[in-house]
Amino acid sequence: MLEVKTSLLSDGKFNRGVFAICDFKKGELLHEAPVISYPNEQHQYIEQTILADYAFEYGLDQSAILLGYGMLFNHSYEPNATYEINFDNHTFDFYAFTDIKAGDEILINYNGDVDDKERLWFIQD
Repeated sequence: MLEVKTSLLSDGKFNRGVFAICDFKKGELLHEAPVISYPNEQHQYIEQTILADYAFEYGLDQSAILLGYGMLFNHSYEPNATYEINFDNHTFDFYAFTDIKAGDEILINYNGDVDDKERLWFIQD
């Protein structure tokens, strides 16, 4: 249902993105990404690695690294996908925010809310 391919949106070392290989309807589950969580006080160690840019907030006192496709979705302020944290299953569940066509890149808002236009932490002045 999903595949990783070269993204034209990414200009980093890997230039990867997650793409739909079939159509998805708005609200449809795209992916359940398993979570590896850790206490926020350990995040100082993650900050010393490239993983710092890929960590997610996970509740009030935890951060998380996502498995599966979870850390490979690229950012957009007009995303076609969103996610919810499923604490019971220890997953981040990604859903189509709009209808998505086969071949489209799956994009999320890194700020966590599809309407949040706040400047991202890694964008320099």
